[in-house]
Amino acid sequence: MAQIESLGKYEIRREIGRGAMGVVYEGYDPQIKRVVALKTVRADPTTGETSAVLVARFRREAQAAGRLNHPNIVSIYDFGEDGAVSYIAMEFVKGRELKECFEANERFRIADIVRIMVQILGALDYSHRQGVVHRDIKPANIFLLPDGTVKVADFGIAHVDTSNLTQVGTVLGTPSYMSPEQIMGLPVDGRTDVFSAGVILYQFLTGERPFAGSPATTMQKVLKEDPLPPSTLNVQVLPAMDVVVRKALAKRADDRYQTAQEFAEAIQASAAAVTNAAGTVAGSAGVAADATSSEATVLAAPAVTSDAQPASTERAFAASKSNPAIAIVIVVALIALGAGVWFFQQRQASDAGKTVQAPPIPPATVQAAAPATPSGAPAPSPVATPAAAEP
Repeated sequence: MAQIESLGKYEIRREIGRGAMGVVYEGYDPQIKRVVALKTVRADPTTGETSAVLVARFRREAQAAGRLNHPNIVSIYDFGEDGAVSYIAMEFVKGRELKECFEANERFRIADIVRIMVQILGALDYSHRQGVVHRDIKPANIFLLPDGTVKVADFGIAHVDTSNLTQVGTVLGTPSYMSPEQIMGLPVDGRTDVFSAGVILYQFLTGERPFAGSPATTMQKVLKEDPLPPSTLNVQVLPAMDVVVRKALAKRADDRYQTAQEFAEAIQASAAAVTNAAGTVAGSAGVAADATSSEATVLAAPAVTSDAQPASTERAFAASKSNPAIAIVIVVALIALGAGVWFFQQRQASDAGKTVQAPPIPPATVQAAAPATPSGAPAPSPVATPAAAEP
């Protein structure tokens, strides 16, 4: 597609991205002085009916997303045609694609995963109640804004309840994130988006997609294979989250969460269970828990010995993770305690030596029985016992 300077009333500022079907530009609406994103698709007369279907689907994207008004969905402002180019003017989002984060192997705290997933599922629950199924939920269509807001974009292959443009047997979507019924070309509903969101949750927890390989291999895995539980790939994931993921990725739609809201509530409940469990352990086994991030550092309980120092060391380590000043105080206290224990043990040893090791009695102190004293004879002087020498 050649470089263009305007589309309809919009000025073209720069190219943002390019795909197989068209280009996305940063545009500007001079009438209301608003920056927009212009998503385009060019009708190719050499492709005949296929091009017409593509443009019709593109128009339907504008109709589908245009009826949605939600803080976590990219807003659609306008649809138009300029010569052979059809375009959609939409909200210009200043954020990162979740795809970029995954490709950079970024890891997320549990609290952040829950926050992002709840916003994605909130957008999907809203769209499903409006009769719109996204059908292409994937990291490239999820935008993370600097203020923490999440935006779901690209309803380009969305299925509207009253639309007959997407027929049974038509496979549209991205294989790694497609549901089994979508791969088989069967009718879909909101539960297919639940499956795709489950794939994203799995990737959040493990850093890997549950189904990967060539397109054909990936589709076979989606249809026939159950992925490993996330906890087998990430030891920090607890079994409660494994259960949530397994249900979201169920092969049969009837076995999954029936709504996006139900899925979101299950994620929140699982995270809360992890936090509560961490708090319970903290009261008895020395756990440093961060309630704001729903994460906990669990310290193994030391073996019971006559020396209390290991337990103190564990508690000092836990405290040091939350407050360095407390750690310093605890270390000083431990040193003082250790010195006191040493002094006490030395004093005990000294006292024990005095008690057990009594000096031998000198022979001079043994007094034999005195002979009978003749009548009128002076009594003999008593024999003096020398004082025991100091040890």
